[in-house]
Amino acid sequence: MLKQSVWPSIITTRLAGLHLSDDGLVVLTGAKPALEGTPTMMGYGLAKAATHQLVKSMAAKGSGLPSTSVTLAILPITLDTPMNRKWMPNADTSDWTPLDFVTGLFEKWIRNQERPKSGSLVILDGQDEIVGD
Repeated sequence: MLKQSVWPSIITTRLAGLHLSDDGLVVLTGAKPALEGTPTMMGYGLAKAATHQLVKSMAAKGSGLPSTSVTLAILPITLDTPMNRKWMPNADTSDWTPLDFVTGLFEKWIRNQERPKSGSLVILDGQDEIVGD
């Protein structure tokens, strides 16, 4: 889980520190379940909690990112992807977050519209977003 989740986030952070422009945007993927205990998936919870901490650190003064840039994490519960449908064929998908909803958020944020403040953890709950700090 660390290789799959934390390492790409660290690499992204390093590249952002080298190349992100003023008013730039970095979005990493955390997970809502990792805001609490994840007893049946500890490795997953650990990796996603590390990503949440990384976002908070990147948003802090002195992180190496431009002071006007924004760093966020999306915290989905379940994204509606082909692989999730494959591995959870009997799940109720009615509250899963569609990928077009996520890309719509990204499009707004890239255009600097309705961007949450830097360091925010944005919970994706179906087709709603809940911005938390």
